[in-house]
Amino acid sequence: MKSKPLKRVDADCCTKPALKERPLLSPIQAGGLAAVFKVLANDTRLRLLHALVRADELCVTDLAASVGMKPQAVSNQLQRLSDLGILTSRRDGNNIHYRLVDLCVRSLLDQGLCLMEEVSDRSRGLRGTCDQ
Repeated sequence: MKSKPLKRVDADCCTKPALKERPLLSPIQAGGLAAVFKVLANDTRLRLLHALVRADELCVTDLAASVGMKPQAVSNQLQRLSDLGILTSRRDGNNIHYRLVDLCVRSLLDQGLCLMEEVSDRSRGLRGTCDQ
């Protein structure tokens, strides 16, 4: 009898088969993943996501103030993230509040920051500490 692949359990993320245990990405899956990374590969959107991770929920006006942008520009960026299903929103009077609903994004941001810090540490001759 074949055993089931090991599952990765991450407190901030979903439970899925370990990456090593998954079949090779199909061209369609790779394209979808590239599309997700394209949306995430934007400094403003990354800053907005980080602000939401730190605060759990913020209205557009507060997010705009945190990144030094106009609310309409922030709203446009938030729409891109909402279209991916990363964020959800709720209306409270005239304010729209956003929060992160895809907890895997939280882990991805954390790993991305760790990787960036490790690259910086290696360039200075220091040993990094990222686990994965």
